[in-house]
Amino acid sequence: MRPDATLSISPMQSRCSPEEWQARIDLAACYRLVDLYGMSDMMANHISSRIPGEQGTYLINPYGMMYEEITASSLLKVDHDGKILSTPDFGELNYGLNKAGAVIHSAIHHARDDVGCVIHTHSWATMAVSSLACGLLPISQTAMRFLKIGYHDYQGVVLDVAEQASLIEDLGQGEAMLLRNHGALIVGRTVGEAFNWMHRLELACRSQLAAMACNSPFAPVPQAVLEETWSNYQPGTRRPYGLMEWPALLRKLDRLDPSYKS
Repeated sequence: MRPDATLSISPMQSRCSPEEWQARIDLAACYRLVDLYGMSDMMANHISSRIPGEQGTYLINPYGMMYEEITASSLLKVDHDGKILSTPDFGELNYGLNKAGAVIHSAIHHARDDVGCVIHTHSWATMAVSSLACGLLPISQTAMRFLKIGYHDYQGVVLDVAEQASLIEDLGQGEAMLLRNHGALIVGRTVGEAFNWMHRLELACRSQLAAMACNSPFAPVPQAVLEETWSNYQPGTRRPYGLMEWPALLRKLDRLDPSYKS
């Protein structure tokens, strides 16, 4: 540990293809942004990114680092069986892979070739809404984009690979799922797209809880309008999410702390 209380990690760029290094930068940025926007849970939870041009591999965080200190070089490279293929030297800390992370992310990357990034959170808002019998309600425009969100019943801490089948079935071909009594899970074709969906889901959950706290009836929206609004947010209807937002978010990080790229 250096005197400035940051981990000293040897650069990984020379050990990576250009495509992997860029994936590492984007994924490290996503960790920083999830923390910046109040969706992290210390060192718990996980975000993963497929490595372009490779089969059966993805990047994920080492278990023991806070989201705010994740860098491109600190990420682990693993296969779909959860085996670590490459890791930086953490010295005596010897950080490894969160087992629940391996179970969840390996299952999704193996089953969904279209998924480039998976985000799992335990934010206070998604945990609260995931515990409600009503689930996420389409009471705001932001929530309407999740009109057909998936749900996965709680089966305990996700440590058993036997749960992978029901995880994949409940997610289907969707991009969002609430893990009952647990939190949220988002997938995207890119890191930028996944973060965009996660940020919007977080806003939808927070606004629902605020509205419910008012103890007043919700303004009704006709089902036809709900369906049309949902359709307007689907792939092919509009430009991919994150296409404009992600470069701007990276500029924001660069202004605040560009160390995520190291």
